[in-house]
Amino acid sequence: MTRRLISSGSPYEEIIGFSRAVRVGNAISIGGTAPIGPDGSTVGIGDAAAQTHRIMEIVAAALEEAGASLDDVVRTRTMLIDIADWEAVAGVRAQYLRAVRPVDTIVEVARFVNPEWLLEIEVDAIIDE
Repeated sequence: MTRRLISSGSPYEEIIGFSRAVRVGNAISIGGTAPIGPDGSTVGIGDAAAQTHRIMEIVAAALEEAGASLDDVVRTRTMLIDIADWEAVAGVRAQYLRAVRPVDTIVEVARFVNPEWLLEIEVDAIIDE
């Protein structure tokens, strides 16, 4: 099977040595996605909903580059600095995935690499080949 690496241009990809997404066969995994703007800065500082929108934009673009779409998502994992933000984040996530209804996990974590990030989201998708 072919292994295809997808980049989002995050400045952390080269530093850490990771890809935004990896497609192997019909499976696509998207790593913890942070609210990073095109210029490398944090989008929506202090606003979990705004950060979720940016994350979902990045995820959608990575899926498209991998030959998939949000309709192919089967799992999301949401990691929050403050679990009290779960409803705001879930409401935005639902705008993108309500019809698909993938499985989901929401957890609170201690911190992220960048203290401006309130959350990261991981996504798995499976497509028909």
